[in-house]
Amino acid sequence: MLILSRKSGESIVIDGRIRVKIVRVEGDVVKIGIEAPMDVPVHRQEVYDEIQRNNEQALVRQSAPLPKLVNTTKKTAVPTLPALKGSKI
Repeated sequence: MLILSRKSGESIVIDGRIRVKIVRVEGDVVKIGIEAPMDVPVHRQEVYDEIQRNNEQALVRQSAPLPKLVNTTKKTAVPTLPALKGSKI
């Protein structure tokens, strides 16, 4: 783990694409801002952990099998119209 000291208003850059800036320090709370490309997910640790737990459960959980579909359409004869006398189609 890399440990850095930063003052309010200072930043670090990760991989040239992600910028982490110290926005404000209020007692023992540090406010940070993160700029990252849209394709880079950024989560708080507790949210990330919950996502991982849910993904693991989804892989293991056996869902009930889907019911088989029943063909409810019946083929019926289509009534035909009698040909009109003397008409040309």
